[in-house]
Amino acid sequence: FTQGLLLHDGYLYESAGLYGESSLRKLDRVTGEVLQTTPLGPAYFAEGLARVDDRLVQLTWREGVAFIYDLNTLERMGEYSYTGEGWGLCDDGSALYMSDGSSTLTLRDRQTFETIGVVEVRMDGQPVTMLNELECVGPSIFANIWLTDTIVRIDKATGFVTGVIDASGLLSEIERLSLENGSVLNGIVYDPDKDIFLITGKRWPAIFEVRFVPHNP
Repeated sequence: FTQGLLLHDGYLYESAGLYGESSLRKLDRVTGEVLQTTPLGPAYFAEGLARVDDRLVQLTWREGVAFIYDLNTLERMGEYSYTGEGWGLCDDGSALYMSDGSSTLTLRDRQTFETIGVVEVRMDGQPVTMLNELECVGPSIFANIWLTDTIVRIDKATGFVTGVIDASGLLSEIERLSLENGSVLNGIVYDPDKDIFLITGKRWPAIFEVRFVPHNP
């Protein structure tokens, strides 16, 4: 039940959600094999995930806790507390960007997790809500829109949406019919070495390697 996804040193790191099933996992990128797992316990619903130097920071949905892990061992090192819901998280090297299902992205200090700013996301002058899993890429943030097959590219300085990606063609109709309820698009990672994105969803059968190209009607 993919809630957060990131790529580092050739491995995928995944935050898997649901009460009673939540965990932090290290995966083989090629085979999808789970190499390491750290469970959260039944009281927590895991959400977004980000790497901050040699640490991993994992949000929880309604518990107001972000867990800190050692990147190499996946051992829990500590935690941060925050108010409100936790959805998506990404790190641009200067600040953490966090979503909560609204149109607001909260900037947080990379070391203390304290709020240091906000970005209001707009498209055509209207707020863009249901911002979920995030990926920081240069001047942009890519965000899954919950319950849709849409990813938006956001200018992190202004909050303006500068691109809209239609990911509805990734799964076949047969694959979609086989999914459980709630198994929507969620999970986006940029691979700078190959200049591609890795896209998946909650309980999807695969992770897809894609490039975003302009649509020419």
